Amino acid sequence: MNARSSLVTPLWLKTLLIGTALGYVALVLLLPLASIFVEAFRKGLWTYIAALQDPDALSAIWLTGLVAAIAVPINMVFGVLMAWAITKHDFRGKGLLIALIDLPFSVSPVVSGLVFVLLFGANGWFGAWLQAHDVQIIFAVPGIVLATIFVTFPFVARQLIPLMTAQGRSAEEAALTLGANGWQTFWHVTLPDIRWALLYGVLLCNARAMGEFGAVSVVSGHIRGKTNTMPLHIEVLYNDYNFAAAFAVASLLAGLALVTLGLKSLLEWQHGDDLKAHGH
Repeated sequence: MNARSSLVTPLWLKTLLIGTALGYVALVLLLPLASIFVEAFRKGLWTYIAALQDPDALSAIWLTGLVAAIAVPINMVFGVLMAWAITKHDFRGKGLLIALIDLPFSVSPVVSGLVFVLLFGANGWFGAWLQAHDVQIIFAVPGIVLATIFVTFPFVARQLIPLMTAQGRSAEEAALTLGANGWQTFWHVTLPDIRWALLYGVLLCNARAMGEFGAVSVVSGHIRGKTNTMPLHIEVLYNDYNFAAAFAVASLLAGLALVTLGLKSLLEWQHGDDLKAHGH
């Protein structure tokens, strides 16, 4: 038996492995996802529509979109800046900065929410000053935005750093040699080479921002119609035994996740080579 024939997997084993993988995916992912939509429409379309038209639900939907609209662009800008600094420049503390970028991945979202309460809560480090100036961060939209920015902080930078490292600095150095300034170099040389990876990171960042629960739950105060995002509103409805409305809002959030997944898959299909260059 030669080496080539020894690597051939028997048909029965290949079928077993594929069937096991598909069965596991169906059990863990597809079945729960399908059950959300089944339960959402169990009492009919009008009940579903009424649940989404409830003032508290509309407020949660609007707040979720608002938070994502603020957090994602901020993390996009600073993610690009950090990736640029790390990959195109040498400086002391670069290793520490790279490690800090991964900090939100290693810290529980609940713990990160508690950190913001410690800093900006009524009894926090800056609480007295904030109260004196009538500024409210915790149990208000600013606290939710800050918590969301923290937990979604690494996504854009982590998509860009490996790609920009692999690309090196030769193109930027050539542009500078030809007389381009820093902004022209970035806009005409660097950005075209990272645009698909940047869009990929933004999609992931947006998906996490819309679905974040732990950190937002700590800083929001669960004020109905004011500080409840969609994940928090779903929890409130479920705890109130309003299952039809809970699953209706959950189906909307799941639908947004599926749209994000579809865009992600389309991006990978159309620009697979660019994305594979940084680990996808």
